[in-house]
Amino acid sequence: MPRVAAGDRLEPFTLESLAHGEVRVPDGEGRFVHLQFRRFAGCPICNLHLRSFAARVGALEAAGVREVALFHSEAETMRAYQGDLPFAVVADPDKALYRRFGVEAGWRAMLDPRGWPAAVRGMFGRHRWSLTRGEGGHLGLPADLLVGPDGVVVDAQYGRHAYDQWSVDEVVARVEAARAAGRVAEDAAATAG
Repeated sequence: MPRVAAGDRLEPFTLESLAHGEVRVPDGEGRFVHLQFRRFAGCPICNLHLRSFAARVGALEAAGVREVALFHSEAETMRAYQGDLPFAVVADPDKALYRRFGVEAGWRAMLDPRGWPAAVRGMFGRHRWSLTRGEGGHLGLPADLLVGPDGVVVDAQYGRHAYDQWSVDEVVARVEAARAAGRVAEDAAATAG
């Protein structure tokens, strides 16, 4: 399936999260939706990254962003790793959404040395996530999609390696740039603020 790009309009769809109910895309409440495509549930890089988002969920909410993280693992496996996150987490063990949005896998996910420091911090840090529970494979690449309240993709990034992903500040900056450039329908932007 081809990748999506800024300016593409998504057909509305609904996701079922582990602990935060249904998630609609577009949001329907005037918020931006940040879809993070992560790797397997025990991925130390992914979990380290998501903890940085959990620590700053207030900044995302203040910017009008609904955070959604997807994993290509079973819901039961994910509960132990992501069950306590303060935002929506979605299981996609069949990788249907990964295919729909052109999110890829490849050896460069783990071979690129830019991801190694985060993998080590995740494996030996406070949480000690596991590299061995790789449902769906260890070679998944991350992706970030920012969808506006009107269903139009504001921006998209497809990772070149396992640690190639947006930070909270980068998500907020993209939302602010979209509002400043008038790329979001006025009525939707007004309800988000």
